[in-house]
Amino acid sequence: MSNCLRFVFVKSVVLSMFVIPAGAAGCGRGSGLRSSTAADAGSTVLQGIFVPMGSMTVAREYHTATLLPSGKVLIAGGDDVSFTTLASAELYDPAAGTFTATGTMTVAREYHTATLLPNGKVLIAGGDDGNRSLGSAELYASSAGTFTATSSMTVAREWHTATLLPNGKVLIAGGVDVNSGALASAELYAPNAGTFTPTDGMNLARQCHTATLLPSGKVLIAGGTGADGSTLASAELYDPRAGTFTPTGSMTVARCLYTATLLQNGTVLVTGGSDSKSFGSAELYDPSLGTFTPTGMTEWRARHTANLLPNGKVLVAGGDAWVLGGAGFAVGTPISSAELYDPAVGTFAATGSMTASRESPTATLLQNGTVLIAGGYLSSAELYE
Repeated sequence: MSNCLRFVFVKSVVLSMFVIPAGAAGCGRGSGLRSSTAADAGSTVLQGIFVPMGSMTVAREYHTATLLPSGKVLIAGGDDVSFTTLASAELYDPAAGTFTATGTMTVAREYHTATLLPNGKVLIAGGDDGNRSLGSAELYASSAGTFTATSSMTVAREWHTATLLPNGKVLIAGGVDVNSGALASAELYAPNAGTFTPTDGMNLARQCHTATLLPSGKVLIAGGTGADGSTLASAELYDPRAGTFTPTGSMTVARCLYTATLLQNGTVLVTGGSDSKSFGSAELYDPSLGTFTPTGMTEWRARHTANLLPNGKVLVAGGDAWVLGGAGFAVGTPISSAELYDPAVGTFAATGSMTASRESPTATLLQNGTVLIAGGYLSSAELYE
């Protein structure tokens, strides 16, 4: 495994409740804001809150969460507190606020991808079954609540990315095969044919990178860990029309296990990461210039979540606060803190903390504008309002 993935788990789950200031007004679910008036300053402070929302049927980390057309969320795979890879799946129903079991995947998976297709099915691809990297893929049909196998990828891979393209195909890029190392190869899944076919390879092998669909239809691939185990700052663009990858400007620091979020203005917000130089940092990619420029964060974090909210801000939550430990390992302590990035002013500000500290949870923007945060070696879930 790469240096990026050679981390030591520190299993301390810390509960922290957000205290509402005196005189705070009520907040309707889905508004995303809690308001309190600071009389001495004559101003109103807007603050989000996290509310406990039941528990999954099992504790999970490295699972996937996919918003379905029905408004429900499909939670699939991952591993549990005993590090057992899971084949089970479940559905979160926002109307009832509950999780219920659904069909089981054909193979246990973690570090896989899940992509909602135009036909309403979910493509589950690759990952690791606890012993080996997987090349297999399957489809979840919500109408039947079942998973069925589809054709396999051209190579086994985990820690890869999957991006739904405007033409309906899915770009699968990079990742790692534990037997052969980081991958530069890429392939396309065609839902109509149910097949994977190779496309042009990336300029560099990458795992634990990000892939972001831009308004132009191109895909920004950035960072990750390379074939030699070093963390990467380089980035490249995939053009679906040409079927090729071309280099673009590099990030200001090397990053893996970070997030990349497309903003409403077409730029991409990059936050955090597990490399020492990326601790507590963020930057913006401008597609028109092909360049990254730095901005700041309030806390060091990696393996966190980032969601674009309906108001245009970005909720960054949880993850690990990373420090350098002995023998060059990165040591992470799960955190509950959260912050909001405001593109209008280009700054981050703290928001209410989660009800539990979480590493590698999933965060899903629901149809009512709230965010479901689930798992992270926990079975519990919560909503950001």
